[in-house]
This record gives sequence, C-alpha cells and structure tokens, in this order.
Amino acid sequence: MSTDNTSALEDLRASRQARMEAGLARRFRADRWFRIAGLGAVSFSALILVFLLVSMASSGWAGFHRTELRFSVPVHGHIEIDPARLAQPDPLGGLESAGLPGIVNAAAVQALGPGGDSLLDSGAWRDVGATLIANPSLLMSNEITVSLPASDDLANALRGGGDAALQKVAGDLSRKGVLVRAFDTGFLVRADATNPQSVGIWGALKGSMMTMFITLVLAFPVGVLSALYLEEYAPRGRWTDLIEISINNLAAVPSIIFGLLGLAVFLAVFPNYRSAPLIGGMTLALMTMPVIVISGRNAIKSVPPSIRDAALAMGASPVQVVFHHVLPLALPGILTGTIIGMARALGETAPLLMIGMRAFVASPPSDFTSPATVLPVQIFLWSDEIDRGFIERTSAAIVVLLIFLLVMNGIAIYLRNRFEKRW
Repeated sequence: MSTDNTSALEDLRASRQARMEAGLARRFRADRWFRIAGLGAVSFSALILVFLLVSMASSGWAGFHRTELRFSVPVHGHIEIDPARLAQPDPLGGLESAGLPGIVNAAAVQALGPGGDSLLDSGAWRDVGATLIANPSLLMSNEITVSLPASDDLANALRGGGDAALQKVAGDLSRKGVLVRAFDTGFLVRADATNPQSVGIWGALKGSMMTMFITLVLAFPVGVLSALYLEEYAPRGRWTDLIEISINNLAAVPSIIFGLLGLAVFLAVFPNYRSAPLIGGMTLALMTMPVIVISGRNAIKSVPPSIRDAALAMGASPVQVVFHHVLPLALPGILTGTIIGMARALGETAPLLMIGMRAFVASPPSDFTSPATVLPVQIFLWSDEIDRGFIERTSAAIVVLLIFLLVMNGIAIYLRNRFEKRW
C-alpha cells in the first residue's frame, strides 16, 4: 500500500511538472511570437518610411531640374552700360534699358535659327542680367555662354507632349546638346511664377519660416505658463475642471475651425494684413497651444514631489521652486509636445486657406505683414495645375517641406536631449 501511495505521488509530481513545463513552453513561445510581431511591426513601419522617402526623392529629383537652352550671347560692344550702374538700385532695369532682352532674343535666333527667340522663356534675359550683375567684369567679354530656361511648350515637347513638330525640334536640339535638362539652382531662391520653368520655392519657404516663428513665439510661452498655472497654482474647483475640459476639447477640434476663428477675429481686427505671416502665425498658435498645454501639464506632473519638498526645505520660495527646479525638469517633456504641435502646424493647409494665404505671391515676403504663402498651400496650388512641369515642381516642393520639417524637429530634439543630459 505504501508503494502504491509513493507511486501515485510520483505520478502526481510528474504530471504537475509536465504541466508546468508545458505552461512555461507556452509562455516562452508566446514571448517569442510577441517579439517577432513587434519586430515585424517596426520593420513594416521602417519600410513604409523608406518607401515614402525614396519615392518622394526619386519623383522630386526631376522637379529640381528644368529644361534649358545653351548658346552664346554677345556682350562687349552690344550692351552699352556703365559697369558702375550695376551697383546702383534696380540694375535689371538698367540692363533692360540697355537693350538686353533684344540682344538675348537676337542671339537665340542666331544660335537656334528662325523663331529661336520663341523657344526661350519670356523672362530668360533676366538670368543673363543676374549673371552680369553678379560679375560686372563679364561686360568686357566678347560673348558669354549662357544656359537659359526654355519655353513651357518646348519643355513639354522634350517630355514627349504637345505638338509633334515641336517634339522634332526638341529632339534635334537635344541631340546637338543645345537643349538639356539641368539642375535648377534658382528653384530654391525664386518665388512663385505663372509657368513651371520660372517658379521657385523660396517665397513659400520664407513664408513658412516667418509663420512658424510667429506660431512658436506666441504658443510656446503662453502654453507653458498656462500649464504651470493650472498644475501648480490653480485651485481645484468647478472652473478649473471646466478649463481643463475646454483645453482637451480644443486639442481635438478640426483645424479649419481655427481658420474660421482667425477669419472672424484676426482679420476683423487687422483687415489690411490678409494672407500675412502675422495672421497665419496667430491662427496656427491657437491650434498649437492646447497641445503644448496638455503635454506641459503631463510633464510637470511627472516631476517627483520630493524635488519640490527638498527645494522648499532649503528655503526656496514657491516661485523659485517652480522656475528653478520643476520647469527645468519638465522641459524635455514640454519640448516633446511642442515638437508634435509645431509639426502639425507646419503641415496645415485648411486654416491658412481660410485667412487668404492661397493668393499668388510673386515675391518673397519682406516682413511679417507682407502678403505671403506657405509650403503646404504652395504644394496644394501647384498640384491643382494640369501642366506636367508643375507636377514635377510639386514633388520637389514636398521634398523641401520634408527637409524643413526634419531640420525643425532635429533642432527641437537636440534642445530636448541637451536639457535631459543637463539634469
């Protein structure tokens, strides 16, 4: 009987051991599958990001190029202008008075044959003028070799569109090396234009920089101070709860509502500043502020109470505790929320369309009250054009927007990491 009991106990222990080992095996197997699933999710996200960047870069690369005609333009003895005039105001006007447009057109006819001037962009002479202004000594040269933008029709013909006869002309000029696709360095320094050969992104880029500056200057200090007051000073009660609920709801409000608010309030107060970076920045600041307040409050809550108690025990005043200890410790978390809010503001289009920042702006804004546009709106406007050249420029503008976003976020992340190391 004793032997039977011992055998039964051993069988029971063996059964329990088997069940335990089977349970451990299931746990380890589940853990392995969870790790594989997590790695797969991260890899899939990384592949999507790489695909996005590669597709944008490959399609945007063509947008950084334009179709140009290369030939020689006579200078010395043809352009009668004092080199000192190029150092005075409006040097392009002086060159135009000296007959530069006609000289360029005549050189095109001589190099390209009859009708060669019609193959040039209407503002091609300005590129020659810019070259002479940058280097006045070229006025003493007999001739200079230039690479000037072709007309839209010729550029379209080189891509295989438009008139068949013009396609033949484009093919002949391309085989001779006269018609080429060249990297357009001026794309980054010109503003908007009516044809894809002459457009540039600098006007929209500068408008985005100025608008983001106004947004940051208004939203960051107000959002941080609001978070500090609500978390450190505001008495708990019905009104505080109402304010917290309102801020949480504002963070989820569609962006176009803020555009309507800017249209109804800011443009009513400043009717002459329509489509200005000042109004755009104020509108986006309203949209960004709730995100900064919420992230700021969460960051302030994460600061251990012992920091406050230790500072108070050392004789610090409540204001010193907040600004010398709590705020520096919470700043990395606050900057994280600021990065998210600013990145969202940079990509917004709807609120800026409501305040009129979709106007055609042919020159970069000179100050915060000048008419301007921003990169997302510029991309939206170009994408609505039927000309294939504008489609390529749209891809290039998207690349510029992504680079601007990465640079802006990189600076913010650097500041956040610096404060983390500091503390």
